[in-house]
Amino acid sequence: MIRLGSTSPVRAKILNDFGIEFIQCGCDYDEEQIETKNPKTFVYTAAMGKFKTCLKEYGNDLPLLVADTVVTAQGKLLRKAKDKDEAKQILLTQSGQVTSILTCTIFQNSKFQLIDISSTDYQFRKFDEQDLKNYLESNEWQGKAGACMVEGFCEKYIESVRGTKSCAMGLSVEKLLTFL
Repeated sequence: MIRLGSTSPVRAKILNDFGIEFIQCGCDYDEEQIETKNPKTFVYTAAMGKFKTCLKEYGNDLPLLVADTVVTAQGKLLRKAKDKDEAKQILLTQSGQVTSILTCTIFQNSKFQLIDISSTDYQFRKFDEQDLKNYLESNEWQGKAGACMVEGFCEKYIESVRGTKSCAMGLSVEKLLTFL
């Protein structure tokens, strides 16, 4: 049994899909305090911040797993959109472009600590204007890094992919399996 330091239903689904037993507990870490524009530095800093917060809050009675994800396209760090207008601009930055989704996964048990930063790159076709409008109206983009959902809205626009879907969804579970 591991402790998932995240309230993300997507991360929970990934663990369930791979048959990994866990309890889910959120950790209150404020990513807005991170000032870097470097995607790898950002995702590592956010994941480590969550890890330290969860460790402080819950201790180390169970193996701890945390992750954070960030999106980048056209040289821009695309964080979580604060409102619909920002979500639209973030998504337009990805439309017809190569979009990289980086996930930092941190796992610690009594014997070792695993820190992994993985990336999945998508080449997206140009987003349909009406489809984009419908997605924005659905509010499904809220709380998503880069307002992106490769398991939802963005999926039908994928021309090519390099990397794993689980990484793009927010937890590089394939890397974790080796150590469980």
